[in-house]
Amino acid sequence: MVTREPKKRTLADDLRRQMADEILDGRLPPGQHLDEQDLAARFGVSRTPVREALRLLAATGLVQERPRKGAVVATVTPERMAEMFEAMGEIEAACARFAALRMTPDERRALADLHADAARLAAEADPSAYDLFNTEFHSAIYAGAHNGFLEETARAMRQRLRPFRRAQFRMTGRVAHSWAEHDAVVRAILRADGETAYHVMRAHVSAVSDASADYLNRLPRR
Repeated sequence: MVTREPKKRTLADDLRRQMADEILDGRLPPGQHLDEQDLAARFGVSRTPVREALRLLAATGLVQERPRKGAVVATVTPERMAEMFEAMGEIEAACARFAALRMTPDERRALADLHADAARLAAEADPSAYDLFNTEFHSAIYAGAHNGFLEETARAMRQRLRPFRRAQFRMTGRVAHSWAEHDAVVRAILRADGETAYHVMRAHVSAVSDASADYLNRLPRR
């Protein structure tokens, strides 16, 4: 449920989010060296959470870690991002199809309740709050597919794309559109319609890809 206490974030998580935002909006441009000591001084922390944040960013592809040379901001081309979202769309669509066929009655009720509770977040258009719900919503569908390997793959791919998926919610109207797209997915899952669940989830991820690219294209680049 969206009303329960969110998982407590670590200092490294907070640093990761801040640096991801700066990378995506161009304040940390591609190729820039990311010195641990400089970042620690800037954020007023020790080097340990900075090192962990850089490791987390490397897992998303936003940062490249080079042996004995440190980390630099990676270059993510529009073509590469489109490829990643295309693959993500197929994986999430498969999860939705299996969830429609395999979710237990309790899991279906929990998904419906989660989605209904999120209507308030969609109305408020709070990007940060909706992002937390969004992660929980998709995770419930991954788990509902009842395929451990597929769930692990979906979670890993989502982690790779999470900075881009989070950025899309800054687009005007995107939160409301996302909830409406979820509504089509939930309805298909609740009536055990695997094929429709597959196609509407794939369309949803395609819309996420378009919104993410649109957001990044509108940002001024330095």
